[in-house]
Amino acid sequence: MNIKSALLAFGLATSLTFGTAQAQSPADLNDLEIAHVAYIADNIDIRYAHLALAISENPAIHAFAETMIRDHTAVNEQALALLAKLNAQPQDNFLSQTLQANAEKLIDEMSQLRGEAFDRRYAENELAYHKAVNDLVENAFLPNIENDEVKALFAAGLEIFKAHEGHATMMVAEVN
Repeated sequence: MNIKSALLAFGLATSLTFGTAQAQSPADLNDLEIAHVAYIADNIDIRYAHLALAISENPAIHAFAETMIRDHTAVNEQALALLAKLNAQPQDNFLSQTLQANAEKLIDEMSQLRGEAFDRRYAENELAYHKAVNDLVENAFLPNIENDEVKALFAAGLEIFKAHEGHATMMVAEVN
């Protein structure tokens, strides 16, 4: 990972960990706020994957992007079904807003790249993104989720997303 990618990964991890200047903590979010963060994070990764399919010509990048679309869509569908069952609505919050704002900047940046430069940037971002989100889910969300069904959904999702992190690690090695 180059310095710029490391700094951007740190920026994502920092925004996930520390949030905005209001110094709010992800550990303080309630279950419905956590659900919204997860839904936004999944949608962001789906957007990154669609961008990769549109720009990259690398079959490995395409295969990974298709997996991201399939898996993140499936998790979001399960989350929405659970929310409907619980008759609950996700709640927007500082962290989901920060993730969305950061994603817009990154999509603008990546949409300007082509060829190997895009493939490297996409792969490095996917690895950093999955590391940061997995850490957030494992260390801030799971210990604080109160509803057992929500907790079970997050635990299952974490296993899928850890596999994505491993796949992204291999993809980074392949494109570098």
